Amino acid sequence: MSVPRLACYADSVRSDGRIPCRLCPRRCIIPPRMRGACGTRENAGDRLIANTYAKVAAIALDPMEKKPLYHFHPGRPILSVGALGCNLACRFCQNWEISHPRKNRDDGQWLPPRDLVALLHRHRERQPVGVAYTYSEPLMWYEYVLDASAEVAAAGFVNVLVTNGFLEPGPWQRILRDVHALNIDVKGFDREFYRRVCGGDRDVVLRNVETALEMGKHVEITLLVIPDATDSPDDVAALVRWLADMDPDIPLHISRYFPHYRMTRPATPLATLHRMQEIAMQDLNHVYLGNIPLADGSDTSCVQCGALLLERSGYRVRAVGLDPGGNCRQCGTSANVVFG
Repeated sequence: MSVPRLACYADSVRSDGRIPCRLCPRRCIIPPRMRGACGTRENAGDRLIANTYAKVAAIALDPMEKKPLYHFHPGRPILSVGALGCNLACRFCQNWEISHPRKNRDDGQWLPPRDLVALLHRHRERQPVGVAYTYSEPLMWYEYVLDASAEVAAAGFVNVLVTNGFLEPGPWQRILRDVHALNIDVKGFDREFYRRVCGGDRDVVLRNVETALEMGKHVEITLLVIPDATDSPDDVAALVRWLADMDPDIPLHISRYFPHYRMTRPATPLATLHRMQEIAMQDLNHVYLGNIPLADGSDTSCVQCGALLLERSGYRVRAVGLDPGGNCRQCGTSANVVFG
């Protein structure tokens, strides 16, 4: 049975009954019996509660590559869970049914953190490496991810965040304590695009990417290439230089856009994706293409000699050029891949 949990990062109730939320940069001030922009934090009179705590709206055993994470336990399954809600308002949202449900629904499977760990053990024949908090925006499931990730890590499993990275610095550093890897969706490198199309702040996300790397987390980046929006060669080159200055081994996933939710412009031409990949590979060692019906653009090759290391077909992965230590069998160079 669902039990409301007090929300983290809320100021004291004001004289007019409103409660300021300090979790993300939107800094909602929430009136009584109302919810913040994310739909997950509710003013219950004199306290702010996390109304989606332990309510799972989507659950599946996915391949790690679906997150996408290509350099973190490749080929291993991971238990993926998600809840309702998001703090951005991307007009092209691919999961809007749960990120922005038409009604403030509270339905979902009740799955407290201890039961999540028990579910991992029940799937042990499939050998899941851990839990991915994904599908909508896990940062708005903050209290649950905080509690669950601690339980999952203590049980010897890994935690993965698939996130927009749009959070205040304190909460961001705190939630990363028990997180091992992240795929952070950098929506684009243009500040105005972030503000106008996503309702967010690019610089907040970039700062949080930097923090995750400074904390030693495994980070991969996804960029959705949208025609006439995020397909500027100059913007992509700037994003790539920023990543390469931190670490040229950061994997970048360049993903194809399809019309969805409130954006109807045509799908991204494949030629555009290949051009973006060419630009990115001038400074980054690992650049992948996603959301396309082709096999190319998803293999991992040695950065030194070019030998094929990991061959991918859809979500199936085959190690073809790695020695037992995770190095290139041909020249001995590290593959920069985290294995189990």
